[in-house]
Amino acid sequence: MVSKNKKQRNLLEMSDPEKVKVLKEIREKLQQRIVEAKLWQSLVEVENLVVNGNTVYRGNEQLNGFSINK
Repeated sequence: MVSKNKKQRNLLEMSDPEKVKVLKEIREKLQQRIVEAKLWQSLVEVENLVVNGNTVYRGNEQLNGFSINK
């Protein structure tokens, strides 16, 4: 993807190597978002969540000691 401080360019104006790089970055970010969405969906569906022997979620209680950094 194009960062905020770089000039946005039309995909049709890019060279083939640039297109491949941009599309690869987009694909990787989308795959990461899919994995994160599946993780959060699975968390919604469980009654108790235990990580390394520690209960981080039980019933309707808030998650404890669990975070995802981007």
